[in-house]
Amino acid sequence: MAQPAMGPAAADGPCTTPPEGAVHPVDEKLPAARLVPAALQHIAAMYAGVVTPPLIIGQAVGLDTAGQTRLIAASLLIAGLATVLQTLGVANFAGNRLPFVNAASSAGIAPMLAIAETSAKGHQLPAIYGAVMVAGVSCLLVGPFFGRLLRFFPPLVTGVVITLIGVTLMPVPVSWAQGGDKNAADFGSMNHLALAAFTLVVILLFQRFARGFLRQVALLLGLLIGTLAAIPFGMADFSALKSAPVAALPTPFSFGAPEFHPAAVLSLCIVMLVLMTESSAGMLAIGEICERRTDGRTIARGLRTDGIATLLGPVFGGFPTSAFAQNVGVVSLTRVRSRYVVAVAGGALLALGAFPVLGAVVSLVPMPVLGGAGIVLFGSIAVSGIRTLSEAGLDDSSNIILVAVALGAGIIPLAAPTFYAGFPAWAQTVLGSGISAGALTAVLLNLFFHHLGTRGSVTAPVLKSS
Repeated sequence: MAQPAMGPAAADGPCTTPPEGAVHPVDEKLPAARLVPAALQHIAAMYAGVVTPPLIIGQAVGLDTAGQTRLIAASLLIAGLATVLQTLGVANFAGNRLPFVNAASSAGIAPMLAIAETSAKGHQLPAIYGAVMVAGVSCLLVGPFFGRLLRFFPPLVTGVVITLIGVTLMPVPVSWAQGGDKNAADFGSMNHLALAAFTLVVILLFQRFARGFLRQVALLLGLLIGTLAAIPFGMADFSALKSAPVAALPTPFSFGAPEFHPAAVLSLCIVMLVLMTESSAGMLAIGEICERRTDGRTIARGLRTDGIATLLGPVFGGFPTSAFAQNVGVVSLTRVRSRYVVAVAGGALLALGAFPVLGAVVSLVPMPVLGGAGIVLFGSIAVSGIRTLSEAGLDDSSNIILVAVALGAGIIPLAAPTFYAGFPAWAQTVLGSGISAGALTAVLLNLFFHHLGTRGSVTAPVLKSS
């Protein structure tokens, strides 16, 4: 998920033009010896994030191993399609033609879990996919004009939402660390907790002592070593490898035809607005890193790609699509700015999605191992939100009140899951998601404090370049 980097005004900032006849670093075609390792680095940075939404949603709706494998394959496939479209582009219609990675965002997980909880068994994924498709349509419709709406999503709003994403998802890795299945006799056993703690320690050790590439893939190394450690104790299940086909494309609507419920649609459309804000900020950041101006048309083409991927994703089993901040960080760190590197990474994701057996390999990871890694993953999302809020002018008392009330509204469903039990079903779906409730509260309070009855420009600050 993208970390907003700066406000829309940055689009008008200076850009560096290469000498006449020279190829801009963004358009440079690197030799294979440099291109392939750089592409693999992007895949390593994003892989865990891509498979996280299907793993969580699949567990929540009770999919078997084969279903989980199909969800993971679909997530990889859509990520590959979106990334290739984004980097290479189609005329002046779609694609920002920057080294920009798109994939299923973790921001949609909590609202989708809320939809699953309020939907009848067997109708959970269809209800989710119907809402996702409408969110994709909303992105296509609003995308060309979204630059004018960014002022309603300053750091005060996006920071609250990003923080709540990490906080509200934290019960998920905690449950994984205990074994994942609350009905199992060994749920919460010391074996599970010890394996989760071991995985967490491995990740911390790599983060502390490793350098370069090994440090960047600390999360993946933790998953690998944790899984290997589980094998001697019989805590790794290899049955998925036996049943998964080696190669197969996802079947359209294999999880059922989409269903459209107003409350579910509303919650996902709210999340889509947040994702569009993050994608826009990510494009501004990557444009600055690459020294290529990111103007309104570039953002519109990029958001149109998000909308296309989000609309088509549910056909095969995908989820809301947005930018990946970790890959913006890879570009900044390595200074390899060629969009063709990221295009090759997108092609590799396409290949991974076309081979379900590779998705089955991911499903081999025991739940406690995922729990140990998930604490780092979701905790880092919350930290990104806190970092965003730190740049949001919290020395102003009205901003403090805004953040305090919005965070409180978002934490209510986590602290008291039955708080909205007496509300209508549509209200439970919207307010029962901490992200939706917190986002709505933050947007409304931002309007109240910084727009209604005020003159001139918005007083809420924009984010600086990170």
